Amino acid sequence: MDLGSVIIAVAGMAGTLGGSLLTQRASERAKRREIELLRDQEEVRENLLLRRTCYMELNRDARQFTTALNRHLHAMRERSVEETDSEALDEAKGAHRDRYSEAQMIAPDEVLARASEVNQALNKVYGQVKRLERQEPKPGETVATAVQAQAEIWEMLRAMRTAMRHDLGVTAQG
Repeated sequence: MDLGSVIIAVAGMAGTLGGSLLTQRASERAKRREIELLRDQEEVRENLLLRRTCYMELNRDARQFTTALNRHLHAMRERSVEETDSEALDEAKGAHRDRYSEAQMIAPDEVLARASEVNQALNKVYGQVKRLERQEPKPGETVATAVQAQAEIWEMLRAMRTAMRHDLGVTAQG
């Protein structure tokens, strides 16, 4: 065998091995990209599920807090407030506080702004109710003004729910 044949054979082997190596590396890169894409898709899916669960619970607990305030105000007008009335109201308040705290860590700014409006309104009415119970209302606070403020929360709840549904892609922004 002459030197030229040996060089050609070595070059051929190197080319064959190099081509195999390049093909293997390209295949590995493609697999890594595919795995990264699948992880990203799973993360998006998990994030959506987390937000949906949080929103569902926040919406439920905010509505229950609003309803508990309504029932409490009815009790204040119709009879004296009993311990069970106060316990039910405080339980609803606590559940809402927990859901709102969770939303503060999960919800995007638009949803959080609406949730914050609801939270502030609920706590304002709650404070008013408690001052009325203690017979220490601020000037202008009456059961009637508390009832009116509580009734206005329903519209805030609708706006919050709309923002949540938009964020989840359930409905177009309105």
